[in-house]
Amino acid sequence: MSPLQLTKTKMKEGVWQGIITGAVDEDAPQIEVTHEATVISDIVMTHNQSADHWTLSVPIPAQAIADGVQTLIIRDKEAGDKIGHITLIAGEALEDDIRAEMDLLRAELDMLKSAFRRHCVETT
Repeated sequence: MSPLQLTKTKMKEGVWQGIITGAVDEDAPQIEVTHEATVISDIVMTHNQSADHWTLSVPIPAQAIADGVQTLIIRDKEAGDKIGHITLIAGEALEDDIRAEMDLLRAELDMLKSAFRRHCVETT
């Protein structure tokens, strides 16, 4: 398992940023970001000596911006472990799916509330 830990900080103007902690030495951790098995080559690692962490900047490639769900995988190349991911969701078709899912969740929650209230009345 990788000793590296990744924490997202922000995504702005098409660049995703995160903080990597747990690096053992002063050398930049060997990080690989892939989208659909294609390596994203222009990632930037910046060392913050005062905070003792690395900042990872990943420009979102144009081919990753598409309808549906797109995932970029962030790996520690040395350990071979996944340390994080970036998920992009877009498109009108997806909007309907999310609304339908929310409607189903609301209906299920209403059913659970009714059952719980009925249970409370029956047990008192």
